[in-house]
Amino acid sequence: MDVPLIDLKAQYQNIKGEINRAMEAVLASGIYILGPEVAKLEEEMARYFGVKHAIGVNSGTDALFLAVKALGIKEGDEVIIPAFSFFATAEAVTLAGARAVFTDIRADTCNLNIKQLEEKITPRTRAIMPVHLYGQPADMDQIMYFAGKHKLKVIEDCAQSIGAEYKGKKTGALGDLGCLSFFPTKNLGGAGDGGMVLTDNEEYAGIIKNLRAHGSSIKYIHSEIGINSRLDEIQAAIIRVKLKFIQAWNEKRRKNANFYNAGLKGVVLPFAPDFVKHIYHQYTVRIENGKREAFQAYLKEQGIATAVHYPVPMHKQEAYRKLGYNVSMPESEKAAGEVCSLPNYPEMTEEMLQYVAVTVNNYKQ
Repeated sequence: MDVPLIDLKAQYQNIKGEINRAMEAVLASGIYILGPEVAKLEEEMARYFGVKHAIGVNSGTDALFLAVKALGIKEGDEVIIPAFSFFATAEAVTLAGARAVFTDIRADTCNLNIKQLEEKITPRTRAIMPVHLYGQPADMDQIMYFAGKHKLKVIEDCAQSIGAEYKGKKTGALGDLGCLSFFPTKNLGGAGDGGMVLTDNEEYAGIIKNLRAHGSSIKYIHSEIGINSRLDEIQAAIIRVKLKFIQAWNEKRRKNANFYNAGLKGVVLPFAPDFVKHIYHQYTVRIENGKREAFQAYLKEQGIATAVHYPVPMHKQEAYRKLGYNVSMPESEKAAGEVCSLPNYPEMTEEMLQYVAVTVNNYKQ
């Protein structure tokens, strides 16, 4: 049996009629960028997250970059981030001219380690950017406590956590700004790139709307240097269709994860505290003792796809070595050598789940 890591074709087939009608309506309208579909999506997402403003942009990376810019963060400023995440988390800070200050992660959740947070704060620190990695909410109470104590802002990287909850409140609505990604493989994905920034702050929302359109709020009148980060209508229309299913899809991911948690042996299972709702954008186990490559090769032979999210922590990436970064993050480095994501998506059948579980359990280390 072949089990892909994710099956976007199956997802499309399940909602093909709605998706096609939505795209055809956009094409027939002749309005392709920042039109009514984007406006409706922004309203629906603001309502879903319980925030005042949702601003559609061109990608999750742009969402992070524009959030940093909206806070007035610039050269000489610092932003604290976890060392273990997708590269865009750090990249957005660096592109804004600020310095990314890496913090190690917790061994159990792979999220930012609160115990190291305060020691990273300096007079130049302007913000903390936690990542809700794999759909697992970071420890937001403590993050918000330290942010308040030191008068810092909080930007949530929610690229993998749309619909995840921390003590009953959705990630993205806990900090000053929340950043989403609609990359196709995300749990709420489009048919191309797309992103969004969430905030309750009127000023930040206005700045981001201005910056996403070349620093212009009036056509051909530019008040500042911005970028081209406008969400297009077709992506917005597709995401609006999928938004209706996100709760059910997330619950199916959680159900799949519970099945794995109850049945898998020989691997370190993902951990989630009782007070969070982990949506398992990735179901990521850990393979200890340097045996991950053999484990993946074995599953591949059996038709089961896997992935490593992520093989190199950000502070060890060549791009940051060139910038003079030379720090040690033991837990991030250990995780990079052990993490392995197994298939988990809403369209998986019970037969597929059982096949993955039995195959994993039959692996002889």
